Amino acid sequence: MAKVTLVFALLMVGLGVAGYYYTGAVHPTALIPMWFGLALGIGGFLAISPSERRRKLFMHINVTIGAIGFIGGLVTAIQGYGSARSQGIPPDMVALWDKAIMAFLMLNYVVLCVQSFLKARRARQEQE
Repeated sequence: MAKVTLVFALLMVGLGVAGYYYTGAVHPTALIPMWFGLALGIGGFLAISPSERRRKLFMHINVTIGAIGFIGGLVTAIQGYGSARSQGIPPDMVALWDKAIMAFLMLNYVVLCVQSFLKARRARQEQE
């Protein structure tokens, strides 16, 4: 799962940088996905370890970062859309898509992590 984490980290960094430039490179908040990607990347590298305890610790930290990223991306996308509509203006579609893609990627990452955790637990129980 650590290698999958690194893939999602690269996707998040790419999303953050792309979002920043597509919004005109004036809104530094468009880089938020990049920071989530960097946090996942650091955690992914730290999870590449022969020590099972260390690997478990960092993967649990990574899935928590992913869950926060999912919730944050989803909530801010909904808030941004609702705020624009309540003001009678069209929403910024680049920002909306950026947040929605972040939420989608992080949801997929969390689901993959949970599946991996369950598979590892079942394998451990079968050994006992």
